[in-house]
Amino acid sequence: MHAHPERLLTAALAAVQDERNQLFLSAASAWEIAIKYTLGRLPLPVPPHQYVPSRMERADTQPLFVTHEHALRTATLPYHHRDPFDRLLVAQCQIERLALLTADPQFEPYDLETVWAGAP
Repeated sequence: MHAHPERLLTAALAAVQDERNQLFLSAASAWEIAIKYTLGRLPLPVPPHQYVPSRMERADTQPLFVTHEHALRTATLPYHHRDPFDRLLVAQCQIERLALLTADPQFEPYDLETVWAGAP
């Protein structure tokens, strides 16, 4: 659910477009989008309650709900950084055995599969 697909690296774009891959958007990411929008740090063409579901539908993306197991796993993660949203994403990916599409190098020290989406 990238707002600017032209910014995705070729490999990341291929992974997103590959119909064999199931795409998920964490509820934690939706929450972070809503917070940043409310604070004026994330401009969107429409409010998040319209934007996120429409982009998920368009990209055939399934919701990834936050469970107690996900939340509690964050307590066992090393403190490579303290962003609670990112730590929750790491926990979800580890537990659900999902790869994380990211352009954030802060995820590199964690034990999880990533698909690099950043600029070369």
